[in-house]
Amino acid sequence: MPASGWLAAPNGLITGGTLAILADIAFGCSVESELAGGTPYTTAELSLSFLRPARPGGPLTAGGQAIHVGRSVGLSEAFVIEHETERLIAHGTSRLTIFPPLDPLPEPPSELEPFQPPDHAEPDPYLRPAPDGVIPQEVWAELPGAEIVRRQIAGELPPPPIHHLTGLRPVEIGEGKATVVMPCTEWLASPTGRLQGGAIAMLADFAMLIAVETTTAAGVAFAGLDLKANFLRPVPPDGSYLTARAEIVHAGRTIAITRATVTNSEGKPVVLATGSSIYLPGRPAALGELELSGRENAAQ
Repeated sequence: MPASGWLAAPNGLITGGTLAILADIAFGCSVESELAGGTPYTTAELSLSFLRPARPGGPLTAGGQAIHVGRSVGLSEAFVIEHETERLIAHGTSRLTIFPPLDPLPEPPSELEPFQPPDHAEPDPYLRPAPDGVIPQEVWAELPGAEIVRRQIAGELPPPPIHHLTGLRPVEIGEGKATVVMPCTEWLASPTGRLQGGAIAMLADFAMLIAVETTTAAGVAFAGLDLKANFLRPVPPDGSYLTARAEIVHAGRTIAITRATVTNSEGKPVVLATGSSIYLPGRPAALGELELSGRENAAQ
């Protein structure tokens, strides 16, 4: 997956949740490679640990491998690598639900028409110059996180580039709480015609990070350490909105534990997620060179 500038959050980094889009494909394809034809499957749960910040630049690569493929359950793991440096930036596992094979199995087409990409006047969005939505370091140094988010909601600070790519945006915050919405567009659909699980996990992760941001003082950076998402029901790309409501359930001096529920337009839950983040006083918002799994990050 290209680490496009369109994927950047307000601090200029690519959030760990966005890596779930790439990892979810590796999880699924590694299990699919061992399934017989006509055997449907879906992601039931994914878990990711983030080791280093992901930055716009060269491509990111996810290598997936199936650990177990049974009649009803598949287990897989994936390694997300920064391609140019070959550094590991995330690792995760996933549990997939495998359904009974289609019966009867549809007849395959006698031949397939060669794929013809659509002829647009402009290249695909991620190939266009990314919009300027990264908040300067002097703003992070001057304002507490809650005020930055309030000004983004009010339109006084620009939305991040990922908003322009996905439509994702915060709509309400409180102390340690955040509500974020994202439209269910076909741009986020998987080959099955449903919203890709990693994209929904990204929404949950974004909401949890903003919940943490509302508790940061000026000059205090923060970063996600892990993400776990359980998928409850499929989401069609019907143009409606998904809503992620996140809150901090525990915050220490160093670590904050969060949870989020993503609901569809009918108010039904589609994803339950949990995560943890680290507070980094004195660090720039873009973090600099930092290993999130290092000893300095022990919980306090």
